[in-house]
Amino acid sequence: MSEKTEQTQLIENHTVDYVPLAERHGKARDLFTLWFSTNIAPLPIVTGAMVVQVFHLNLLWGLVAIVLGHLIGGVVIALASAQGPRMGIPQMVQSRGQFGRYGALLIVFFAAIIYVGFFISNIVLAGESIHGMVNAVPLPAGIIIGALSATAIGVIGYRFIHTLNRIGTWVMGSALLAGFFMIFSHDLPLDFFSRGAFNLSGFLATVSLGIIWQISFSPYVSDYSRYLPVDIGIARPFLATYAGACLGTILSFSFGAVAVLATPEGTEAMAAVKQATGGLGPVLMVLFLLNIISHNALNLYGATLSIVTSIQTFAGSWTPSIKVRVVLSAIVLTGCCFMALGASSNFISHFIGLILALLLVLVPWASINLIDFYLIKRGSYDIASIFAADGGIYGRFNPHAIVAYFIGILVQLPFANTSLYVGPWANLIDGVDLSWLMGLAVTCPLYWCLATRNAPVCAGVRGRAAVTRNT
Repeated sequence: MSEKTEQTQLIENHTVDYVPLAERHGKARDLFTLWFSTNIAPLPIVTGAMVVQVFHLNLLWGLVAIVLGHLIGGVVIALASAQGPRMGIPQMVQSRGQFGRYGALLIVFFAAIIYVGFFISNIVLAGESIHGMVNAVPLPAGIIIGALSATAIGVIGYRFIHTLNRIGTWVMGSALLAGFFMIFSHDLPLDFFSRGAFNLSGFLATVSLGIIWQISFSPYVSDYSRYLPVDIGIARPFLATYAGACLGTILSFSFGAVAVLATPEGTEAMAAVKQATGGLGPVLMVLFLLNIISHNALNLYGATLSIVTSIQTFAGSWTPSIKVRVVLSAIVLTGCCFMALGASSNFISHFIGLILALLLVLVPWASINLIDFYLIKRGSYDIASIFAADGGIYGRFNPHAIVAYFIGILVQLPFANTSLYVGPWANLIDGVDLSWLMGLAVTCPLYWCLATRNAPVCAGVRGRAAVTRNT
């Protein structure tokens, strides 16, 4: 298929298969608009409000912690994104080159749960938003409308998602800047700059939150860069993703903190946004709703690719078609709608607690992924082996990666501070979850040592992979 034909197709025709070089298209700047627009949304705004409401930092120290956390965490998402053009396959499929064909299944399973969890939470949030703006629309109908809209975007796929976010960058970016202007154009409360104060636990908790926020995107970030031309290199997709993800989240987190400071203490975050921005508030609510739907398409897209990857693991000669992706999207949509319609009033908070707990399994995966790609194989993978029924040169299981992965999870548990589990050392620094730091500190050197014990063999693998990577 020619590049022209690929670009004029409405619905994406690839699933988890390799994107041939002749079908590559797009620019690095598409990654900036995707990750910038995606993060101008209610969830990061509400999370940013926690800096003031939960961690009790003042504006200055809150902004410093927000910026620092996202600049550090953004390195992980940007390094993961830069793998896409080189590999030309979804992130979860690539994990077979690190964990083995069957060893990667556990990672794919966790990723699918995270995607589905966020999809359900977002359609509930979209339904509540629609019902709140148009009372005549019942909540169940609002949930279904939000779900169907996100599904339509996810089914159309890669190009449409990028197109929407290119538009969203200008619309949502301008709206957020207008929101800042509206807040500061009104009289601010006397304690706007003095409410809260520096405290070490709050500062470190905010920094950790920013880092974890960025890491949470790493399982699917290269799904949206895999169509880029292979000669685009590493630096350009890295910088575009880094700038978009960091700038979008920093602005949204900061907006949430500023909005709650501009309203009486204790005001709920989104109510504070609507109140502090005056006449612009209702417009922002509509735009946020549209962005929830657009962003939720990424969750459905990722969930579908993860499920397809799992099925294809047991059918080595099968290349899933577009019909498979459409059918699976419909199945995921139906199941998620049933769960969302039967959800309790505090469903979102409980499910988000589960998702944040699952981040414990993402940190060691991200560590192994980055060490393997950049320091061990240096971007050279045998694509044919990744799709081979027996795992090719990567085998069915890679014990080095699996051992490092589970040890990386175990060392986090004593420091974990989640709604599902609190470790014995969780309050080493009051209220600060340091589990991610332990996961990175242990998994990275451990995997490096295990994977390079047979350096000559690794070198031979890299040589063969370099020859066959683009076949």
